[in-house]
Amino acid sequence: MIAGKKTYIYIAAGVAALGLLFSVMAYRTFFMSNITGDGSYLYIPHNSGYNQLSDSLEKSGSVKSMRCFKRAAGFEGLENEIKPGMYHLKPGMSNHQIIRIIKRGWQTPVRITLSGNIRNVEKLSSLLSRKIESDSTEILATLKDSTLTDSLGFNPLTFPSMFLPDTYEVYWTVTPKELLLRFKKEYDRFWNRERLEKAVNIGLSPIEVSTLASIVSEESNLKEEQPVIAGVYLNRLRKNIPLQADPTIKFILNDPSVKRILNRHLSINSPFNTYKHAGLPPGPIVIPQKSTIDAVLDYKKHNYIYFCAKPTLDGSHNFAETLAEHNKNARAYQRVISRL
Repeated sequence: MIAGKKTYIYIAAGVAALGLLFSVMAYRTFFMSNITGDGSYLYIPHNSGYNQLSDSLEKSGSVKSMRCFKRAAGFEGLENEIKPGMYHLKPGMSNHQIIRIIKRGWQTPVRITLSGNIRNVEKLSSLLSRKIESDSTEILATLKDSTLTDSLGFNPLTFPSMFLPDTYEVYWTVTPKELLLRFKKEYDRFWNRERLEKAVNIGLSPIEVSTLASIVSEESNLKEEQPVIAGVYLNRLRKNIPLQADPTIKFILNDPSVKRILNRHLSINSPFNTYKHAGLPPGPIVIPQKSTIDAVLDYKKHNYIYFCAKPTLDGSHNFAETLAEHNKNARAYQRVISRL
């Protein structure tokens, strides 16, 4: 009888030990932190298989134990439920947490910041491709899809005006078309009733406002001067005087090394040549900042027709109502430039 009890005790102890061992293994496999250091980001492209996922994790060095991860992944059936995306593997995450976010597609948003001197859709597609899964070729093809641009209310020359410099949160797997629709949504939100009314009051459409803003932004970085410069160009438009904006010539030349506009440049045959053609060019020459668009909408009312860089070379300008006054300002500037 005593021997039977001892046997029972040994069996119970063995079962308990096995249960404890199983619990420890289960804890290590599913719930113990398995991310090294400060964590990392895992990128899973569309149509990725389990082996590709495992290779990416192993090469990243972000997982402490690939054996534990693979054991957990097999038990939880990850192989058949891999969702593409960019996932932030945070410090302290367990295999169960890693597998759950991948199976459920709980992506970490990426931030796309439109800023700097974006002159064309080629540069825009290059910038966007650094943040999403699609490459620049696929994005550029979408940007040049005339059927899509027409449906959004733009043409190839006016399309850049739809993109507003800002920071946008999207998912890495967003398609180029979905991304464009997101930009259009933000564009429509920006052009609220108040801004639309201001555009009507100055006799321009939103696209024309953006086009003028693109010229103003290239003329001056000084926020206090931009409404004044906008007023100069609006005065010229109303008087049917060619804008004669040097930034449009630089846009045509598409050569960053050109520092000065020469007389021979002014005869270039292009619809963007504001020395040859009165009115606004057919589209923006750069994607302007929101603040510059507002500077056009809230332009300074005055009688200036001309402006010229100050001889102080600090980026500010002298403004003039008459050609004689403007020529005087221009000579003062040229004297300083000639001595450089």
